[in-house]
Amino acid sequence: MRIKLNPRKLLLSKWTALQPRNKEKHFLVVRVLQPEDPQAAITEVELEAVHSRHSRIIPWKTLTDAEHWQQGWH
Repeated sequence: MRIKLNPRKLLLSKWTALQPRNKEKHFLVVRVLQPEDPQAAITEVELEAVHSRHSRIIPWKTLTDAEHWQQGWH
């Protein structure tokens, strides 16, 4: 199942990993990476783990996979 998302509204959204690793379950989108070409589509976001402050850059469409991510903190 896919979640419908608008990539321009992801900044500061909260996410729960359904298969957490290293006690990193809750995440916050801290940055939406803007492409060099302003007309190009957004492809990546930076997630930060609430527990460890570890951050990683992922394709934003990964968040639409309901088997791995749930919107909000649960």
